[in-house]
Amino acid sequence: MSYEFEDLSKYTLPDKEAIIMGRYKKDLLFAGKQHAVIKRIISLNNNSKPNPEKLAVIEGIWALSMAMQYNIKIKYLVICIEDIIAIEAQKLIDQYVEKAEKCFVVSKKVFETITEKGNSHGLLAVCYLPMSSFENVELRDKNIVLILDGLEIPGNIGTILRSADATNVDAVIINNRKTRLNHPKLIRSSMGSCFSVPVIESNAEETIEWLKQNNFEIILTDTRAASQYYELPYKNRVAIVMGSEKYGVSEDWYNTPYTGVSIPMLGNCDSLNVGIAATIILYEATLKNSGKLDRNI
Repeated sequence: MSYEFEDLSKYTLPDKEAIIMGRYKKDLLFAGKQHAVIKRIISLNNNSKPNPEKLAVIEGIWALSMAMQYNIKIKYLVICIEDIIAIEAQKLIDQYVEKAEKCFVVSKKVFETITEKGNSHGLLAVCYLPMSSFENVELRDKNIVLILDGLEIPGNIGTILRSADATNVDAVIINNRKTRLNHPKLIRSSMGSCFSVPVIESNAEETIEWLKQNNFEIILTDTRAASQYYELPYKNRVAIVMGSEKYGVSEDWYNTPYTGVSIPMLGNCDSLNVGIAATIILYEATLKNSGKLDRNI
């Protein structure tokens, strides 16, 4: 059914409840603070229980719009009617009641216990994070994949996923994972790229074997490397390895044929944040790999 949406800021809470429940009464269930779905969301936020379904909590108009754009599967929709005002929020509810497996209404007090942001617009969803595999990578004459080896800070991984989306890499491969992929800071800092970039979780042995079988050149980022990042041609199939914030690239990668590259540091600092470093190298590699950059001209 199609509804005419309007700004709900002029309505009292009972009036808003009457409007929204009148639209979706058969679709919405009430959930108090002891409800199983509320406990599940809290456990996801706190990473306190196993998460075999690869669920993630997303909040607000922007995040739910991104999930809708990329057709992400939704397990739960949770709304706080008191905070529902914007027409955009109402339109998302209208879409999500059809998309979500279950939909819940909670009080503002309960909503505040499960949200981290102050601008969630009365909207929260639990989605299934899309995960990929090596079999899903479309192998061509030219490919760029990025390996994140032991990264620990969720915001850095999210930022790198955003850069991977911007440079259109074929996949991001997570090795030696040190943080959960559904971490709220990772989701937010990725700006929706966690939904669009193929992410593969693996280990170094399996990843190296796949790269060798498919003739990828392995490039390790290393502050001690003699070659500068802009000196390489990045031709054909290329795998770029970024190491952890504290320890760099793990020993496994140095035991396989590789080329090391560094980024010149012209000031007093000896290295860049891994998210910034990844962005610099990804743009160099993808532009050259696609033929859009030739430093010999």
